[in-house]
Parts: sequence; structure tokens; C-alpha cells
Amino acid sequence: MRELLAAMILPGASDTASSVSRQVQSEWVDLLGELEAVKNTVTATQGRLVVALEEATKADEARQSIRAERRGRGVPSQIGSAMQASPHAGGVFLGTARVWVTGMPHTFDALRTGVLSAWRATLMVRETSHLSAEDRARIDEEICGPAGRAALVRLGTKRLVARVRELAGKLDVHACVKRNAKAVSERCVSVRPAPDLMVYLTALVPMRQGVQAYAQLKAHADATKAAGDERGAGQIMADTLIERVTGREPGKADEVPVTISLLVSDQTLLAGGDQPAVVLEGAAAGAGTVPGPLVRNLVAHGLDADAAWLRAIYVDPRGRLLATTSTSRFHPQGLAQLLRARGQGICGTSWCDAPIRHLDHVVPHAEGGATSLVNGQGLCVRCNHAKQAPGWSQKVTEVDGRHAVETTMPTGHTSVSVAPTPPVPVRDAVPGWTPAVGMSGPGKGRIPRSRYSIGCHTGRDRGAIAYRPPRNTGPGRRPPRHARPADLSWAHATEAHPPGTHTR
Repeated sequence: MRELLAAMILPGASDTASSVSRQVQSEWVDLLGELEAVKNTVTATQGRLVVALEEATKADEARQSIRAERRGRGVPSQIGSAMQASPHAGGVFLGTARVWVTGMPHTFDALRTGVLSAWRATLMVRETSHLSAEDRARIDEEICGPAGRAALVRLGTKRLVARVRELAGKLDVHACVKRNAKAVSERCVSVRPAPDLMVYLTALVPMRQGVQAYAQLKAHADATKAAGDERGAGQIMADTLIERVTGREPGKADEVPVTISLLVSDQTLLAGGDQPAVVLEGAAAGAGTVPGPLVRNLVAHGLDADAAWLRAIYVDPRGRLLATTSTSRFHPQGLAQLLRARGQGICGTSWCDAPIRHLDHVVPHAEGGATSLVNGQGLCVRCNHAKQAPGWSQKVTEVDGRHAVETTMPTGHTSVSVAPTPPVPVRDAVPGWTPAVGMSGPGKGRIPRSRYSIGCHTGRDRGAIAYRPPRNTGPGRRPPRHARPADLSWAHATEAHPPGTHTR
């Protein structure tokens, strides 16, 4: 079916836009509607499939004497892999489909025949989740049954939700009150990445509290603008929110010290490279790429606020993190940081965007798997539990020189997850000594005075600054009788800086 749809030729497709008749345009509209109905039918078919898969998997695991609460644990991951979605999305679809098939037959039939869209069918499940099976069935029959099918076609989404809530309140008002109380208990604050190095700071609070907070921020913004502030109302509200939450004075919302973990190459940070860096998942904001110039500005701003923390992570010429091992059963802190950095803070399972919560052995420790960087991976809680289900196995492999894990599912299907590409390091270092960025290595046949040459690059139009080690400290030399403090002065390796400039 997919191949037929992909290769289907539209009626009148060879005509020019100006010569397409009204009859052909009418056929296009009809075809658009039929394809939408096909999408709904396909979703219903997928729903029936995932429910059947879960039932068969649980039956197999019951024969293996698996505890009831652990049966079917790996099914959401299989569904997510097949649908190219995260295991969480696979689990949500499985739960919704289970209600369609077993508890709401009229909703499922409307979806199967293309009358009801997948999203509207999902809302039918969500808005009746707090009701008993009997009350849910009554709403299902009244709205999506034969008597209400004609009205359902003309009902908008908001009116559909309002109608379901109205019927739910009539059937079981106590259940509606309990649902509201549960919603209040789930209030929280979350943060998630947004484009352009921004984040969404979201507060889920009761309606009266949220409306009150917004009204106060809006009133303050209006008063500030009336006083001559040139910022927009939204900018003032955002700045005021940060100032009040962090306890900062007005106008100093941007002076909040914070530690940001960056995975950045030495070339981008020090040598003016243009390769982007990665913000690691050190907080709930998740991971994201940052352009090279913004990385340098971010670090410079952190230095000004005494809040810049850099973690050096070394990679080999092929771009892989240097391997390390441990004899411990659990991953020690240093190895754990490398595993999180290699995965850039995101679960290693394909299509899963959840943050890393568990550090796992690809080959289980009980089966002889080493506690090493090669045999380690960062996973979310769901993915780590899913791979422990019967019939699941994993092995370490390599794709284009990068660390990869091949997962085999109980049905025999396989998926390969590949570690993201880390920032590329400077690759012209001379073995045996470590030159600073912008510094040249020792001459041919000459031995450097120090194994390490400390320096920094201040820009293409400025010279490099080299560290001058103290005298009389080389191999075979005795220290003076009265040792003097080390000479920690800095010597310019090239021409002096222009007047009025300074370096960090």
C-alpha cells in the first residue's frame, strides 16, 4: 500500500497550474479527504496490532514464570522502535490503543472507518480516564455510537472535549472532583530546550495561582513601560520573573551565576574554530548544540561572573573518547562523566530523547561484562528496564569509528544506536610533548625545556603568550642552596599587544 501511494500519479499532474480544471481540483480535494481517512484507518490497525503484541508477549512470559508485574515490560520499546518513536511514545500509544480495543468499541470503530481522527480518539480516552469502565462505555456509545455518529462529524475538537466533560460531570461528579485534586497534587516546574540557546521554563500550577501570577507580571510590565522603559512587555515580564525568583535586583536578571557543562573542542574554544559545541545534560534543560562564537562568548561571560567551569575530555584522532576501565561493579564518578559526555546527556536508545538516568553495562556484569567505557552506555530508566526483559540482548559494535550498540529484540528484529560525533580536537600535536594552542613544537633534534608549554591564543592579530619555567629545575640540576620562589612571569613570544588591550 505504501509503495502504491508513493508512486500514485495525481489526476492532472502533468498539466500546468494555469490549465488545471475545476473538475481536477475537485478530484484533488476528494483524494485529500480519502487519504486522511486512510491515515485514521492505519492508526486503528496499528492499535489492534500493538494490543495483540502485548497480549502474546505476556502469554509467553507467563509460561516462563515471569512475575506478573514484569510481563510485557519490553513491549513499549519494541513499539517505539517499529514506529520510529521513543519508548515513552510507544508506551503511551499502547495504553491508548488498549482502551480503544477493550473499553471503547464505538470510538475504535469510528477511528477504523476514518470518521474520527487519531488525535480526537486520543482525547476521548484522556477525558474519560478518571471514570469507571461503565461510565466510560456510556460516553463512548452516546458520542461515537450509531445515534451520535452524524453529529460527531460536525463537532469541533474543543466542543468534543466540552461535551465529554459535560457528560462525565453528570455521570460521576465525585470522580471529576478527585481528578482535579490529583491534578493539583501534580503541580511542578520544568525546563526544556528551545531554539537559539533558549529554554522554556514552565510552571504547572492551579489556574487561580497561574492567572494571579501572570496578572501581576503584566501589571508590572505595563507600569514599567509607562515609565519609559524601551523593552517590550514580554521582555519585561520575563526579566521580572527571573529577578524575583533568583532574588536579583532589578536590571540584573542576567547576572545569575550558573555552571554549564560544555563538550567543546580545544580548537573551537581557544583557536577560533567554527565547530559547534554541545551543552551536556547537567540539568533538566537537556542537550543542544551551540555555535562556536556563542561558546566563546558564553565562556567569557562565565569568567566575568566567576562561574565558568570547563571539563577536559580527550578524544583520539578518530573522534572517540579515550577508553578507561574499572574493576568496580558500578561505574565510578570519572567513568560515569565520560559515559554521559559520550552520549551528550541523551539516552543511547534510538529515537529516545529522555535524559540519561542509568549507567548500564551493554554486556551485563553478571555475564562477565567489564565496567569500562567500551562496555558502558547511558540509558533512561525505561530503556534500562526494557533490555532486562526475556529475549533481549545487546552487544558492542562500531559504526564509522564511533561506539555503537546493537540490540536484538525477542522477535529477532535488531536496532543499532550510534554515539553522537564529539567535537573534533586539534590533530597536529607532536607525540611526546604537548604544545599550547598557537605555539610551535621544538626544533628538529632539540628537546623542549619543559614537557608542557603553557600558553593561550588571544586572536589572529595578537601574539601568543608562553609560560617561562623557572631556571635550575631541569633534569640533573640541583636546586640552589637557598631556593627562591618560582619565576611565574609571562613572556611575550611575539610582538607586544597593542596599547589598551588585555588578555585573560
